[in-house]
Amino acid sequence: MAGKIVKIGGASGYWGESAMATPQLLGAGGLDYIVFDYLAEITMSIMARAKAKDSNAGYAADFISAVLKPNLKEIAAHGVKLISNAGGVNPAACANAARAAIQEAGLDLKVAVITGDDVMARKDEIAKAAPREMFTGASFPPLEKIASINVYLGAFPIAKALRAGADIVITGRCVDSAVTLGALIHEFGWSAEDWNLLASGSLAGHILECGPQATGGNFTDWEDAGDIANIGYPIGEVASDGSFIVTKPQGTGGVVNVGTVSEQLVYEIGDPQAYILPDVICDFSGVKITQDGADRVRVSPAQGRPAPDTYKTCMTYQDGFRAGLTLSFYGFDADKKAQKFADALLERTRQTFRRFNAGDFTETSVEIIGAECQYGEHRSIDGAREVVVKIAAKHDDMMGAGLLLKEAAGLGLATPPGLSSFSGGRPKPSPVVRLYSYLTPKADVEIQIDVDGARETVRDAPGGAFDVSSITRPDEPPLPKNASIDVPLIKLAWARSGDKGDKANIGVIARKPEFLSYIWAALTEEIVANRLAHFIDGGGNPEKVERFLAPGANAINFLIDSVLGGGGVASIRNDPQGKGYAQLVLACPIPVTPEIAEALQ
Repeated sequence: MAGKIVKIGGASGYWGESAMATPQLLGAGGLDYIVFDYLAEITMSIMARAKAKDSNAGYAADFISAVLKPNLKEIAAHGVKLISNAGGVNPAACANAARAAIQEAGLDLKVAVITGDDVMARKDEIAKAAPREMFTGASFPPLEKIASINVYLGAFPIAKALRAGADIVITGRCVDSAVTLGALIHEFGWSAEDWNLLASGSLAGHILECGPQATGGNFTDWEDAGDIANIGYPIGEVASDGSFIVTKPQGTGGVVNVGTVSEQLVYEIGDPQAYILPDVICDFSGVKITQDGADRVRVSPAQGRPAPDTYKTCMTYQDGFRAGLTLSFYGFDADKKAQKFADALLERTRQTFRRFNAGDFTETSVEIIGAECQYGEHRSIDGAREVVVKIAAKHDDMMGAGLLLKEAAGLGLATPPGLSSFSGGRPKPSPVVRLYSYLTPKADVEIQIDVDGARETVRDAPGGAFDVSSITRPDEPPLPKNASIDVPLIKLAWARSGDKGDKANIGVIARKPEFLSYIWAALTEEIVANRLAHFIDGGGNPEKVERFLAPGANAINFLIDSVLGGGGVASIRNDPQGKGYAQLVLACPIPVTPEIAEALQ
């Protein structure tokens, strides 16, 4: 067992991922597993609406049409096992479709389906208990507005399904990394008490779960990724001690280096010493990432603490409607023209509201892309000759939201000059779907495993309470001396950002260990809050920003609260998931020594 290596390919990071991943990874040869992550919080509400219209819908149909049907014979020939959360809110229907595809191909593969995460049937009971939102303390929403309720399951049920002989495992909502950790628990026989190993396997899953983001996608040094049209998907070669190599198929585009893997390590996490999963609480702060050859990066094991006694549970609910459109202006003072048009559109719509005694918008957003509106007070240009203006609003009533779109068309001939657009027709209002997170005791959740009709009901180990104050924090880097010349952060660091509900994270990784102290000294909570002040609810309050140190990877992670306008489809921002926020922070000036500044020229 000590010398055993399990090879896992990461083929999907979201619902809609490219179909090129599966044949590419199969063509690489030698894989034991291919894993697929399709689900985000808002995806669940979309699938729930689809199932409400069609009892056979509500899952990632791409997994059947684009993964299984074209590749089943090769999957069987290679003996590769597939693990996917493609089941969405209807795992049984997804499994039935998979079995039908297997039968049609004349193959003998076992399909397991794992359920128990969907607790929508208990919504009356849950509403009576009325758990508070775990991040904001908000009150439980109206029962009739709820679209989906799912607990985040872990990896041990997946391992049980594999032990029962499953070739393809389909789950509903599980944590993204569980599709990888489940395979490793099965292969290495890890137990619920092997906390360090479980944390390490979860880290491997976290690196693989977003597909080519570990192989050059979304990378700060994007030009190094080369041929992204043919980018390689990540492969994890995992050892029994939890360490692993990240690589990609030979001959593919992209790049695997310390920067790409480090960016994925910090992506969409909060406290790197308390990354809470159903099976383990992970501490990534001491993880070291080193180059191990061309397109090969070694990741050291992580540390773990006992599993929590609750599951994170995500509910989605409807909260009014939203509508928006984008238009372009070009010519002299294009940004000023766009702002005038937007102001006139909102005022004209409000005049109509007043005539019909209707309520006002609950929220509006105007962003003029091309005039550096995303930089707020740190914009560096004065005037632009071509821009795109995005105008959006929320209203309690669908007709109220739609009125914005109607009035936009009516204002087309009264606009400043330079207006143009590309459109296939007027956009339509859509529901605002909000996320509501709370905790469910593990004892309240039964999990069902069905392997081609052989059924088993299980519960996860109960876990225990976790106190974040018990964490011993790493020593802060020493204050630098003679730091007198400013350089932009991008010269010193890589960075990546992402979302967690209405929170965003920005992970910053020093390009060299000696740069970390300069970055830590200069990039404070106050500075980050100032850079994002125009996005943070209530302005640039540094109390909305938490800063964490991960010295093993020479990294700093920032977690910013109330910064996404609700996040996901609850937001009417141009970047509702904060994917570009790292780019704003990379412009921050960082004082360094004259010697470092000269070396960076």
